[in-house]
Amino acid sequence: MNFQERSCVVLGKGNTEREVYFSAKSKMYIEKYLETRTDDNEALFVSLIKPYNRLGISGIEIIIRNLGKEANINKVHPHKFRRTMATMAIDKGMPIEQVQKLLGHIKIDTTMEYAMVNQNNVRNSHRKYIT
Repeated sequence: MNFQERSCVVLGKGNTEREVYFSAKSKMYIEKYLETRTDDNEALFVSLIKPYNRLGISGIEIIIRNLGKEANINKVHPHKFRRTMATMAIDKGMPIEQVQKLLGHIKIDTTMEYAMVNQNNVRNSHRKYIT
């Protein structure tokens, strides 16, 4: 974790590492969370009971699903957040190549399938660049 740069290294598919970034608000919540920890595990997210093992994919999915249920939101899962972030980045004008890098995709085709494109933005871009 690099709190000054608001970035961290994550382990992705195939044990590949990549740098990801987080917002100032996320930084605040991560720091608060870390202050409550009493273990010495190097993992960012660990189980709530001893021996405080690193949370795996299924553990994180369960927590996120439960948060969704508490908020009365159906079909909440980590990939939805990832897809939403990619879509929002593209909608705000982030170049697709940078979104690809952010998501850790090797092929840009994967990124293009991943993000939903807002039709209003397509219309506005058409008006801006074509007509």
